Amino acid sequence: MNRRTRRLAAAVLPFVLWGLASGCAAMSVKPWDRDLLADKRMRFNSLPLEMAADHHIYFSKEGSTGGQGVVGGGCGCN
Repeated sequence: MNRRTRRLAAAVLPFVLWGLASGCAAMSVKPWDRDLLADKRMRFNSLPLEMAADHHIYFSKEGSTGGQGVVGGGCGCN
């Protein structure tokens, strides 16, 4: 890169970073949209009992552990 390109990059880079950093700063949830975000379907874990059963079956059959505090092997003896 030549000197002119470096100067241009040094001049433009702060503005690009500022634009990326402030891109979502002006966004807010409108009061009439908050009911949609509070809906039960919007949760990551909308059905906790079903998710717990799925995790139990998965970790029992795979013989693996991790992420959910599950211990034991795949034999089902725990």
